[in-house]
Amino acid sequence: MQKIDLWLVFSGDRLLVTAGSDNIISPLTKAPEEFGLTASFVMEVGELNGSRCFTADVGREADAPEGTSFRALRRLLGDIDDSLFAVAGRAKQIVDWNHNHRFCGRCGTGTGPGPTELSKKCPNCGMVFYPRLSPAAIMLVTRGDEALLARSSHFPPGMYSALAGFVEPGESVEQTVAREVKEEVGLEVRNPRYFGSQSWPFPDSLMIGFTAEYADGELRFEPEEIEDAGWFHVEALPDLPPRLSIARALIDDFVENTLRSSTPKV
Repeated sequence: MQKIDLWLVFSGDRLLVTAGSDNIISPLTKAPEEFGLTASFVMEVGELNGSRCFTADVGREADAPEGTSFRALRRLLGDIDDSLFAVAGRAKQIVDWNHNHRFCGRCGTGTGPGPTELSKKCPNCGMVFYPRLSPAAIMLVTRGDEALLARSSHFPPGMYSALAGFVEPGESVEQTVAREVKEEVGLEVRNPRYFGSQSWPFPDSLMIGFTAEYADGELRFEPEEIEDAGWFHVEALPDLPPRLSIARALIDDFVENTLRSSTPKV
């Protein structure tokens, strides 16, 4: 049986989706023009379960056709399949790249096609633009059987997560870990260790996960930056990020390893 193409159609940060009678949220299976929408940009972005995936930008003023709705991609985290979210995240970053590089950042001339599919070139000065990735460190600081978790005002009520921050020019990711923890909560850390990485489309990040151990200092933070932060025992954790996120993977790994080491051996 021939697979149906999937369409990841964006209006700004919002993805156009349908919801069936079973409340399962799905992308479109028809091109936007079949719904009366005009796309300023279309590109194939990958494959999902054998179906080709396309993305399209229909502009921020587009209205959702009957039977569909525009939903903020971040709000769909946990409500759609992880593999679909990953493809939608890639699609969003490509749509954002196309929108943000319509004009040359060096001379202001309108850009055209570049030397590769994912590139744009200025016909005036020759500058080539590729999709931008912003590396960011996300770190879980531990102290024995406790983990340092914090919450920002834009988090859902009650949810806490690991600290994170963008890598600055001239820094290694290990230096970013130490600087961000010091700046955000006033603590010194030691033994930063790489854990894993994850593409994160809010807005165009490559999240690089680390663990680190508490070394010194008293917990302090600026309420303007962090709403709350604290040490949480492994068996008394607050609400956590969705399982798809690397933040949750860091925390789950800490819980598993801590509980395993504390289990008496027979």
